[in-house]
Amino acid sequence: MEKFKVPETEIKTRLDRIQKKLQASDVDAMLVVQRVDLYYFTGTAQNGFLYIPAHGQPLLLIKKYMPRALQETSIDNVAEIKSVKEIPGFIRDFYSTMPYTLGFEFDVLPVRDFNFYRQLFPNTKCVDVAPLIHATRMIKSEWEIARIKASAQLSYKTFQYIEKNLEPGITEMEFSGMFETFARRFGHAGKLRVRNYQTEGYPWHVLSGKSGGIIGLLDSPSSGEGTSSAFPCGAGHKKILADEPVMIDLGSVINGYHFDETRMFAINRMPDKALDACKASIEIHNEVLEHVKPGVVLSELFNFSVKKAAALGYENQYLGSARHKVTFIGHGIGLELIEHPIIAKSKHTIAEPGMIFALEPKMVFKDEFAAGIESVFAVTTTGHMLLSQTPVKIFIV
Repeated sequence: MEKFKVPETEIKTRLDRIQKKLQASDVDAMLVVQRVDLYYFTGTAQNGFLYIPAHGQPLLLIKKYMPRALQETSIDNVAEIKSVKEIPGFIRDFYSTMPYTLGFEFDVLPVRDFNFYRQLFPNTKCVDVAPLIHATRMIKSEWEIARIKASAQLSYKTFQYIEKNLEPGITEMEFSGMFETFARRFGHAGKLRVRNYQTEGYPWHVLSGKSGGIIGLLDSPSSGEGTSSAFPCGAGHKKILADEPVMIDLGSVINGYHFDETRMFAINRMPDKALDACKASIEIHNEVLEHVKPGVVLSELFNFSVKKAAALGYENQYLGSARHKVTFIGHGIGLELIEHPIIAKSKHTIAEPGMIFALEPKMVFKDEFAAGIESVFAVTTTGHMLLSQTPVKIFIV
């Protein structure tokens, strides 16, 4: 197994940033419970809890497995616990005091678990620090950008495989299994991290022909024919045919860092209607990128894309069918597939250097096909940097 460790400087910087936010919010401390947040702040995803005071050194409490946690983390103060109930005692012994206000990740913490933790700290006011965590994580360091570039390379390799091996007669599901097998040879973890409990981290969306024309595609990608209603996403049993548009939305992840790309394919030729829509999506994609710079309001990028789609004659199909349109064109990406901030109609967040987005202007032609593209870019000090290595084009094989 390739050795991988988050640098100590990364962990220190992240802790410094979150502690400043705790101080500014008058929160005494926070208890990190969710596995991805734990990995972000400690470098290990072992079963454990991280107590971060607003001032002073953090305390990492590991339930299991201690030997691996010690290898992976650069946190100085690490202790092994046998039960979650021991947490308050360790905090009291280490800091000689208990917090008056204690932050939790309200966006992901189950109610039953939260009630349990609240009983562990009966004299403590529990508050939500999820927004502080999101604000910290949404600015990526150069080291993190390098990790995402590694995932970009895997995505590019996989799309090269797709281009060489796409052929008529194979089902969407079978083909997705083929390129998943290929990607795993190069380190794809298979599972994607998602924060929304209603969302499945499914990396292999293959939507051929009418599969892409299903209402609600952009909210819950579904390939319709042969797809279980209990798991309405990914690829179905429809056979991929020649002379039809094929949308492939690929999520990749290496060492925890995600990448999200969509490209359009066709075998032999793509029908003119679909080809024109794909070209329009690329035009919207490219012109949105031209407007990316520090200080731009993210809702302005969304509104620009909508106006551009209308000017190109795709107002009805852009971002979904009528009454089923989504209100975003991009999302942050990193240790989770979808992170803050979102490029959306109602999001007035200001773009900052270090933010990384997956930009996905897509269209749905009801009962016909889907068209679109998705690429990942980083906001720089002067504009943007495209992290996607897969060519921004339509693939005719």
